Amino acid sequence: MINVALDGPGGAGKSTIARAVAAELGFIYVDTGALYRAVGLNALRHGIDTRNIDGIIKMLDETDVSLKFINGEQRVMLGDEDVSTDIRLPEASMAASNVSAIPAVRQFLFDLQRKIAAENNCLMDGRDIGTVVLPDADLKVFMTASPETRARRRYDELREKGENVRFEEVLDELNKRDYQDTHREIAPLKQADDAILLDTSDLSFDEVKEKLLIMIKEKANG
Repeated sequence: MINVALDGPGGAGKSTIARAVAAELGFIYVDTGALYRAVGLNALRHGIDTRNIDGIIKMLDETDVSLKFINGEQRVMLGDEDVSTDIRLPEASMAASNVSAIPAVRQFLFDLQRKIAAENNCLMDGRDIGTVVLPDADLKVFMTASPETRARRRYDELREKGENVRFEEVLDELNKRDYQDTHREIAPLKQADDAILLDTSDLSFDEVKEKLLIMIKEKANG
């Protein structure tokens, strides 16, 4: 069983790259950020302030978040509803950052993440995979890029989906989330001591994909 931990800030390209690499290798891909987005989205739908710890904890008792894998592709379920598209809206991003700072939410999702990794060859991405969720992962990679590069990627992605956003707004939100993720008390975003740094600022999608594939294949071949 091979587990790969891929961490890094928002907009670094983790999800897109990880999904493609996992598909090529036949691994299960787990986007842990999507799970937090689902919890945050559920709170928004119920009118709960995502900074209201007591409100969020109470909501968890009635929250059913799960993953379905269809042809190796991850779909995020909230109850019986596929929310894979809705969780990518900008408001779900900040909601995810808020709820992920709550220990009860992290514990709520922790067991699910660990169970998937124990049962599958998997590539799991997030912000604390190598440091907290899978500290014994076979390979740890910390993927990043400059804030401007990451904001441009997120902006282009949202525009392609028809969202009416301004680049300055996307950059501002990204910087705010970076600060919040790196300064939270519980499982802050940081590079694991034994993680390989991969800066994608000046790399194409294919170049990043190839680098990650080489790292994984070298590890698999021991």
